[in-house]
Amino acid sequence: MPRKPRVSETIGTNENVIETVRTRIDLLRKSDRKVAEVVLDNPRRILHATLAETAEWASVSQPTVIRFCTSIGCLGYQDFKLRLAQSLALGTPATHSVIMPSDSPEEVAEKIFDYTITSLDWVRSRLDGEAIRKAVDILANARRIEFFGFGASGIVARDAQQKFPLFDVPCGVEIDSHQQIMAASMLNPGDVLVVISNTAATTSLFGTAELARKRGAVVLGLVGMHGPLVEHCDHVVLVETLDNTNIYTPTISRIAALAVIDILSTSVALRRGEEHVESFGEMKRHLSYLRTSDR
Repeated sequence: MPRKPRVSETIGTNENVIETVRTRIDLLRKSDRKVAEVVLDNPRRILHATLAETAEWASVSQPTVIRFCTSIGCLGYQDFKLRLAQSLALGTPATHSVIMPSDSPEEVAEKIFDYTITSLDWVRSRLDGEAIRKAVDILANARRIEFFGFGASGIVARDAQQKFPLFDVPCGVEIDSHQQIMAASMLNPGDVLVVISNTAATTSLFGTAELARKRGAVVLGLVGMHGPLVEHCDHVVLVETLDNTNIYTPTISRIAALAVIDILSTSVALRRGEEHVESFGEMKRHLSYLRTSDR
C-alpha cells in the first residue's frame, strides 16, 4: 500500500490551523488522524496541554504528535500550539458551529455569526491580491459589463449589477440561460462579461463565455474552485470557501462572493477621481429626499 503524501509545507501565518486540520484530515496517516480528531474535538484543551498529555488523549506516541504537527505544515508542537491560539482568537471555528435541531434562536444566531466570521477570514487569507488588482483593471476600463449567474450566484450577479452603475459603468445582469445567450451575442470589444459560479462547473456558462470571447469581449470568472469554467475565462478571481455541507448553515460561498463584489466595485470607484466623488455625493443627496425626516 503506497504511503500517504506529505500534506503540506509550512503553512502561512494567516492560515487558520483548525480549519487546516479539518480540511486535510483525510490525507493524514491513521495514527496522525487520531491526533487530529482530539484537536478538533476540543481545541482549547490542547492549547493548555503538554506534548505527553496530547499523546495520551489521542492514544499515540509523542513522536506521532510531532509528526502530526509537521504533516499539517507546522514546525513542531510549540509552533502548532501558537498557531492554534491565533486560530482560536479569530473566533469559534466552523467545525464547532454546526446547528442542531435542539438549538434555540439565540444559539442559532451565535453559531451562524461564528460560522460566517470564521469562514470569511478563511476566504480573506486565500484571496489572491494580484488577481484582484487585475480584475479591477479589467472592470475599470470596461465600456460595458454584463453579469451572469444562476441560483445563489445569480443573487451575487444582481448585487453587482446594482453597484457598478453607480460608478459610471453601464451594466446588465442575466440569470436566464436564453437571455444570457442573447446578451453575450451583443457584446463587443471593450465589453466585459463576468461569469459567477461557485463550482465553476455550470455547463451553460461555458458556451456563453466562449460566445462573448468570439465577439471580442473579455470574460472574467468569479469562481469558488478550479472547475472547467476557468478554461473559458480570460482572467479568474478564486473565492475559495470552507466546505458547507450542513443544511442549516448559511451559504458562505454567496456571502464571500458578495464581499468580493464590494471589494471590486469599491476599488473601481476609487479609480474615478474627485469629479466622480462629487457626482456620487449628489446622487446620495437626491436619494435622501425619498426618506422621511422624522427620526
